[in-house]
Amino acid sequence: MSCAGGAALLLLVAPGVPARADETLRANSVCEAQALKARKAADPGLEIEIPAEFDKPFPTLMACESHDAAWDPDAPGPQQPIPFSHKHHSGAYQIDCLYCHSGTDRSRMAGVPSVELCMGCHAQFPAEYDELEGIRILKDYWSKQEPIPWVQIHRNPEHVKFQHQRHVNGGIACQTCHGPVQTMEKLYLVPDTKWWPWLLPTKKLEMGWCIQCHRANGASQDCATCHY
Repeated sequence: MSCAGGAALLLLVAPGVPARADETLRANSVCEAQALKARKAADPGLEIEIPAEFDKPFPTLMACESHDAAWDPDAPGPQQPIPFSHKHHSGAYQIDCLYCHSGTDRSRMAGVPSVELCMGCHAQFPAEYDELEGIRILKDYWSKQEPIPWVQIHRNPEHVKFQHQRHVNGGIACQTCHGPVQTMEKLYLVPDTKWWPWLLPTKKLEMGWCIQCHRANGASQDCATCHY
């Protein structure tokens, strides 16, 4: 769905946008049809028209809304090549972080899901999901056998040797550094400022922020722990 389509969907689902008494709202896509059906359920007096080609169960309203929210250029965070919603996958469907980011419990680096892994799920979905632009983009990468060029959000300087597996196996939740991803449609660096006792601030991923976490969890504060 294009940005214009997303704006149309937002207009359709917005409860504060009434239709005229003599107006029949007509869907021009499956996503718009899902939005109109939701409005009709909330307001039985609403007149809607769903053409047969758009009267389908998929994609679902939740999928349409998550797709557009993750594609929103005004939302915090960089635009990714695909509008992937962590809220939709990790939140609504409770897909474990390690399923997509495999190897993170065994490697210093966090694993990035391959196109093959994504298609392992999405190849099973009905073709109607191709209405979503993000699904079409995903399938295009798959057909060309090209990796998805995700934009990195969380990055430490090269002289910081962050060990993902040490933290994961030590019981540190992914959300500690990455924020509540299960609630985020579009991923971004969630701000978090901690304060030293002498009222000096330290921001997320800065050295002082990491040291405070090490102190709180009884981890080593030796320089060689992270710098070697």
